[in-house]
Amino acid sequence: MKYAKRQLAILPTALLLALSVGCSSSGSNTNAGIVPTQTGSEPAPSKDTGDKGTAGTAAKKTITITYRDDGAGEKGTLYKWIKDISSQYPNKDVEIKPTPIQASEGDYFAKIALALKSKDTAPDIVTEDTFMLNSDASAGFLEPIDDRLKGWEDWSNGSFIEAMKKGVTASDGKVYGVPYNTDSRGLWYNKEIFKKVGLPEDWNPKTWDEVLSAARIIKEKAGSDVVPIWMNLGKATGEATSMQTYEMLLYGTGERLYDDASKKWIVKSQGINDALTFIETITKEKLGPPLSKVLNGQAGNTATREYLPKGKLAISLDGSWIPGNYLEGGTSPWPEYKDVLGFAPMPTSKGQAPGSITLAGGWALSIPSNAQHKDEAWDFIKFALNKENTEKLVISSGNITVRADVAKDPEYTKMPFNEISTDYLKNAEFRPAQDKYPEVSTQIQTMVESVATGTKSADAAGKYAQDVTRIVGQDNALEK
Repeated sequence: MKYAKRQLAILPTALLLALSVGCSSSGSNTNAGIVPTQTGSEPAPSKDTGDKGTAGTAAKKTITITYRDDGAGEKGTLYKWIKDISSQYPNKDVEIKPTPIQASEGDYFAKIALALKSKDTAPDIVTEDTFMLNSDASAGFLEPIDDRLKGWEDWSNGSFIEAMKKGVTASDGKVYGVPYNTDSRGLWYNKEIFKKVGLPEDWNPKTWDEVLSAARIIKEKAGSDVVPIWMNLGKATGEATSMQTYEMLLYGTGERLYDDASKKWIVKSQGINDALTFIETITKEKLGPPLSKVLNGQAGNTATREYLPKGKLAISLDGSWIPGNYLEGGTSPWPEYKDVLGFAPMPTSKGQAPGSITLAGGWALSIPSNAQHKDEAWDFIKFALNKENTEKLVISSGNITVRADVAKDPEYTKMPFNEISTDYLKNAEFRPAQDKYPEVSTQIQTMVESVATGTKSADAAGKYAQDVTRIVGQDNALEK
C-alpha cells in the first residue's frame, strides 16, 4: 500500500492525489487546530526548533504533530486529545505543538507528501493512515522504528493486538509507526424512521436487495425531507469513496481488487459490474442525497453531523467512528444517538458466505525521516499511546482500540456500539498492500463519481479497466 517508488516522481503523484481528494478511516474523526490551519496547497508550516536563552542555554524544544483537520477546529477529537495529554507530559523541557492541515481526506495525503520532503516543513510526528504508510516509507519519508521498539515493553508484552502490527509494517519488513486505532464499517440506520415506515427496528438485511427494498420503502413513506440512503460517491471524499462505498460493495460480491494468486490487479469482473450497478440503482431511483451534497469534500460531515442527528437520513454506509461526533463536547453532540441509531452489518450481495462484509483500516503515529527531534518525538509517542492515553482517544473518537489491554477495560467495553463494531472485524478485509493502490484508488473514485453523475456503469467500468491497466501495466492486469 504505497505509491510507486519515487524521488522526482513524488510531485506528480501528490498532484494526482490532490485531484482525487479523499475510517475511516480511514475517514476517521481526526480534526483540530490551535495554530492557524493550512487551507491552501502549501505544506505544513516550518517548526520552531528551539531558540537559545539569554544565557546561551537551549530553550524548550518544540515537537510538532501534524494531522488532518476536517473543519472541526478546536472541537476536533485529536486537537483536544493532544492538548490534554500534552499538559500531563512529564518532560517539561519539551513543548507539544499541534500543526493541523485543514483538508479533505485525499488532499491531506497530497499535502503531507509535500511537507515530508523537507526538513523545513516536516513535522516531528505525523498521523499516517495505515494504507498510505507503505508508500510514504518506500519514498523515504518515514523513519523505521524497529530499534526503538526493542526498548518499549508495551510493544513486546502483548499489550498491542498482534494483527494490528501488520498495518504499520512496510513491505521491507520494518515498522514505521505505532497504531492508535482501527475501525469497521456497516449500515447506520435511524430506528425512529424505520418504525415510522414499518421497517424493523432491529434491522439485519441479508442481501443487497433487502437494503434497496428498505431504501425504496423509506422514499415512499418517510417524506421528501428524508434521504433514504447515503454513501460517499465523489472524488472529493477520496478514500472514503473507495473504501466505504466501492470496496464494501466489491468485496461483498466475493471479488477483490487484487488477485494474490496471480499477483495481478483485477480490472474486469462481474463483481465490478455488480458493485457499479448497485450505485447506479441508488442514483437512478434517487434513493440517495442530492449530488450537490454528496459530491463535495464535506459530504461525510454533512451526513454524520447534520442529516443523521436531525432525522433527515435513514441509512448511512459508514464507519464505526461515527458516534464520536455525538459525545458530549463532540462536533455534533447528540445524547439520544445510542437509542435512535442502529448499526447493521453490511450484507454480501446475495447473502453468500460469510454473510456480511467490512473493510478495516486505522491510523498511526509516525516519525518523518526529516524530523528534527526524533528522540523527543519517540518519547512522546510512547507516552501518548500508553494504555491510559490510548483509551482516552478511542473512547472520545468512537474508534476501535488496537490495544488488547484497552479492549478488556470496562470503560471501553461499556461504550455504545463498541462491542458490535469489534465483532464485525471477524469478517474484515483490508486494502491491498501494494505500491500501486493509491493510484488505483484514485481511479475508483473517478469511476464511482462518473456513475453517480449519469455515466452508464458499463462505460465507467471500461474506462476504469483502461486506466488501471495503464497504471499497473498490461502484464499486471487481470480480466475475469
